[in-house]
Amino acid sequence: QPELGKPTRTCYSLPGHDFTYGMYLPKRDGGVAEAIGHWDAVEAKPHIRVMPRDFVTMGRMAVAEGCTTAREFALFYKYKDLRCKDEGILRYGCKIPPGMTFGRPARPSTPFFDLMQHRYKELWMESQRARTVVQHVVKKKVGTLQHDVRGNRTTFLRTHPPPVKEESFWHPQRFEKVWTPPHPIPHLKSALLGL
Repeated sequence: QPELGKPTRTCYSLPGHDFTYGMYLPKRDGGVAEAIGHWDAVEAKPHIRVMPRDFVTMGRMAVAEGCTTAREFALFYKYKDLRCKDEGILRYGCKIPPGMTFGRPARPSTPFFDLMQHRYKELWMESQRARTVVQHVVKKKVGTLQHDVRGNRTTFLRTHPPPVKEESFWHPQRFEKVWTPPHPIPHLKSALLGL
């Protein structure tokens, strides 16, 4: 049972007062004199970047060699290990190419002389005049088209009559009705001859 007004006690014993929690990092702090006199310089290690395999080129070469099965492709990939080309210009430890600039180019400055002479207003007025001329031409063209009589299917068929179908005189044999004289009945024939 917990004691009245006291938190529950832990079930394990803590280390003594001389115990330090966490990692111990040895540091030497000699002040400004040591910082100026003994400057710690870190040398950059060469970074070797392993590029991924270029399966497209290897597959193309394998087909050219005559590989058709998956096993042949796997053996060819073990034999020819091609890597993708590193197209990155700036890598850790690489030199910057001469004449390279970073960032976006600055916007060209507005010519102050054109502002003073209201050049932009004149350009806008010229574009508005050209726009009104184009609108008048379009309106005139639409007006002339509306005065013309619009043709429909009937007028088109009157001006361009469909070709006349030529009548075919050939008929199938079963539809040919050829008149033949009736065959006489044999007993009537003998009766007629006897008369």
